[in-house]
Amino acid sequence: MLHDRVLVEVGADAGERRSSGGIVIPATAAMGGARRLTWSRVVAVGPHARAVEIGDRVLFDADDKPEVEVAGEVYVLMRERDVHAVAAERIADESTGLYL
Repeated sequence: MLHDRVLVEVGADAGERRSSGGIVIPATAAMGGARRLTWSRVVAVGPHARAVEIGDRVLFDADDKPEVEVAGEVYVLMRERDVHAVAAERIADESTGLYL
C-alpha cells in the first residue's frame, strides 16, 4: 500500500440486509435518495495513514470507490480522507469514541 491508501474487505453485509422485522432488503433497493454508508474491516494501510490501523472497522461510502480483486477476494481501495468514522478497540479508552 502506498501513501495514505486504505484497503478494506467487502463483507457479506455490504449487500443484502434485514429489517428489524426480518424482511430481506436487497442491495439494489433505493433508500429514498439517501446514500448508504458501509462498515468494513481494514486489511492493509499505507505508511502515511494516521488514524486507521489494520483490524479497525471504518465507515465509508462504497458507491464511488474502486474495487480490486486479490487472490479471489474482493476489496475496496480508498484514501484515508474518504473514511467517515473509525471504530476500534484502542479508541475505547479515549473520550471521543470515534474519529470523525
